[in-house]
Amino acid sequence: MSTSINALPYAYIRGKIVPIEQATVSIMTHAFNYGTAVFGGIRGYTAHDKSSVGIFRIDDHIKRLYDACKIMRMPKPLPEKELKNLLIELVKKNKPKTDFYVRTNVYNSSYNVTPNLHNMEFDLSIYIFPLGEYLDISKGLRAGVSSWTRVSDNMIPSRSKASGGYINSSLARQEAELNGFDEAVVLDRDGHVTEGSSENIFLVRDGILITPTLSNDILEGVTRRSIIELAKDLEIPIEVRTVDRSELYVADEAFYSGTGAQVAWISSVDHRTIGDGKIGPITKKLQETFFNVVRGKDSKYSSWLTRV
Repeated sequence: MSTSINALPYAYIRGKIVPIEQATVSIMTHAFNYGTAVFGGIRGYTAHDKSSVGIFRIDDHIKRLYDACKIMRMPKPLPEKELKNLLIELVKKNKPKTDFYVRTNVYNSSYNVTPNLHNMEFDLSIYIFPLGEYLDISKGLRAGVSSWTRVSDNMIPSRSKASGGYINSSLARQEAELNGFDEAVVLDRDGHVTEGSSENIFLVRDGILITPTLSNDILEGVTRRSIIELAKDLEIPIEVRTVDRSELYVADEAFYSGTGAQVAWISSVDHRTIGDGKIGPITKKLQETFFNVVRGKDSKYSSWLTRV
């Protein structure tokens, strides 16, 4: 499926909101040459009654972005509250009519030839684009275990969401598609399951929801955390632990989660059918609950949405 984007009219860069055509950087920019940036992606959803849009867990996303800045020793571009207000202002100005995605980048804006982060200049950029399904959630996804190993925390910290680290994701996704799969499953250097190319992963065995630990070099996913909270409220047993490759083959259900992926079920891994090849009851329940939440149908989780 195509994931090309057509951004909404206004963006933020160099301290002000400008038309998207003016939100450009030089080819000499350090982040362009070395991937020295961190980013965050935030989903916005049209309410079920079309009365408004809701930004999903904006405070959690800002915190994760600033945690990434701390890891990379990048300065915060704005205080958290100011960034939140700016994001809301930019959404309002763009007046999205559909579900959308907000991309925030804190990047090394220096013109410098050395691969360095020390004593450099940094900037904040934000743009917004319409986004429906990043992965096709209407059908089961065919996943394949990648030959590319997940970068470890002592190489490029996964929780930092560093731009340069996503070449690892790109290689895994490219290989998966060339091999006829929809998405990859990436293993760590010890052969344990980490996540997809850019999504967290869950499986179900004997009625228990299972997902790899944060120490398995996975991203600290906001959607992952949401799924775990929803599962607890639905009284679904949960185990957060190390997962072996072969355990995916014998799982009853499996799915990806993420800001882009949302809740996307997996029908096979390495040409081995998961369960009966249909969406499982736990996955279906979590998927339905998640979309009720983000569409504003479940008042219990209204605090997860910032209405605009």
